[in-house]
This record gives sequence, C-alpha cells and structure tokens, in this order.
Amino acid sequence: MIPANDIMANLIKMTVPQEKEHISPDAWSRAIMRRALKASLATLNRDTGMPYASLITIACLPDNTPITLISTLAEHTKNIEHDPRASILFDETDGHGDPLAGARVSVFGTLEKTDAPTARNRFLSRHPSADTYVDFADFDFYALRMEGAHFVGGFGRITDILPDGLRTDISGAEKLIDAEPGIVEHMNDDHADAVELYATRLLGAAPGAWRFVSCDPEGCDLVCGETSLRLDFPHRVTTPQHVRKALAELARTARG
Repeated sequence: MIPANDIMANLIKMTVPQEKEHISPDAWSRAIMRRALKASLATLNRDTGMPYASLITIACLPDNTPITLISTLAEHTKNIEHDPRASILFDETDGHGDPLAGARVSVFGTLEKTDAPTARNRFLSRHPSADTYVDFADFDFYALRMEGAHFVGGFGRITDILPDGLRTDISGAEKLIDAEPGIVEHMNDDHADAVELYATRLLGAAPGAWRFVSCDPEGCDLVCGETSLRLDFPHRVTTPQHVRKALAELARTARG
C-alpha cells in the first residue's frame, strides 16, 4: 500500500506546475493579481444583504493595490456606497482540464474611491479602450483596501495571505514611480522588439503585438490582446536607471 504522504506528494506534483513548486504563496498571489485583466467582484446587495458577484476590468497600483474603473450607475457601485466591504477573485484557471487545479486568489477588504496619481495611467495602459469613457461624470476609480486573501494554487497549495504579503514594497522607489509613464512610452516606441522577446523567449508566449504596460520594484507587465504576463526583474529596482539596467540584462538573456 502506498503511504498517504506519498499519495499527497504525487497529487501536488500533478496539479502544481513544476516551475512554481518553490514560489511562496505570497509571491504567487501578487503575480496572479498583476497578470489579471479582469476579475470577479463580490459586493453585498444594498437592499437584501445577499452576495452579488459581477465582472470588472482590473489593474494594480505600484504597491499592488487593485483598482477598477466603475460607474455610479452599476449595481456593484451602489452596493459599495452602502457597504464598502468587498472581495475580488483573481482567477488563472483557464486552460486547465480541471479548473480546480488552477491557481486563484480571493482578496478581501473595503472598496473606496481613489485619487491615487498613478491610477489613471496604469489602468488605461492595460485597458486603452477605457479612454472612451474614463472622463464620463459617472465613472470613478476605486481601490481595494486589502485586509487579507485566500490563495489556492491547486491541490495541496491552499493558505490565507496577510495584507503585507499582497503588497509590493515601494519604499525608496519614488523616482521610479514618477518616471513610469515615460519608461512605458520609451519601451513601446523604441524597444518593441525587446518587449516581444521578453514575452516569447523568457515567458514562452506566442509572438504578437506585445506592449509594455507598467513596472514596479519587482518586475514589469506585458499585454497582448487578452493576454497579460508578468516578468520579474533579476533584482529589486528603485530608480529609472535600475530599470534600464534590469531591462537590458533581460534583453541580453532573451537574445542569448
């Protein structure tokens, strides 16, 4: 008879991608959040108190705080104006024969309007079509004040995440954050070939019109159509110069 511990270990190997076996749940959760273009928002119905789930487009601030652009006419917005408690499910189970073997993280907290200076650029960089309605009077950016999360990375990889584990450390990175719009523009205008190499050679994606959409001390985000990827930097960066060196190093690796 096969020992129960061996059975459990084999099941974990079958459901958790080999390259992710040694990633911490905190880091894996942050990556899932960074890669998301859409998510499920759960609010509490203002009249009945019953759970209400809806689809939203999503982005993250430099510290990984989730943000969304929603209208006051939407049911979920009316709900959070009455009770700001909310949960956002980030789901990466597409493509799995058994969706329950895929990774996902449910982040909970309170959803509130935000005037974060990076919100507009970061959201529109990921969702350029939102430029047609971002300035409508009934639309505002909202940020989830994270209080914790529940992470599932497949069978045998289930844990709760504390708020600090969901956030990216942006201390000392003020110059990088200020320069981010210029970095994004420069990479897309002058180094589109390198951006595609990051996606295809380093992350195994198919060729396409890949765009560089954001960066932070831990890495950068790439988007092509409905696909979003996360590329970690070789080391933590805090200035535009550090980003330039990290991206050059990654480009050499991709070309080599």
